[in-house]
Amino acid sequence: MLAALLASHGASAQSTPLVVVEDRGGTSALSYYEALNLQPRVNGAARSPIPTLQAPATPADEAAMLPVRSAKLTPGTVTRRVIEAPGLRPFVVVGDDKASQDWLRRHATSLRERGAVGLVVNVETAQALAQLRALVPDVPMAPVSGDDLAERLGLRHYPALITATGIEQ
Repeated sequence: MLAALLASHGASAQSTPLVVVEDRGGTSALSYYEALNLQPRVNGAARSPIPTLQAPATPADEAAMLPVRSAKLTPGTVTRRVIEAPGLRPFVVVGDDKASQDWLRRHATSLRERGAVGLVVNVETAQALAQLRALVPDVPMAPVSGDDLAERLGLRHYPALITATGIEQ
């Protein structure tokens, strides 16, 4: 199959050989690319190069990302529902509020066993983030805006656990 792919590209494939690092099989990623609705280049015109950003001299620390506020997500009740996201690593969506703290305490063992990660979508300070992390020390937690996630998953409230097969509280 690789030989056929290279042969179909003709001369362009000769200039840069294709190197397959690892192929574990699985399902095709074609549906993800089709969703992007990419349009072919007109007359083979080359696109202008994407400018590369220079890395800052000193990396920004996590405190510089705070506060994180997600206007589309609030504490509340999450109705269990089924989703289909094969291969999705389990993750939790929480905030710095009593309901999220209590939920993390109750589910700490299960989250660790599942290998879940945490997205903290509403948190004001580094101290508050550290307190949430202390509740589930084996679960990596990162402060992130959850508004895009809320729209994509139809999620309005947290705390929530999102897995490859469902959303639940």
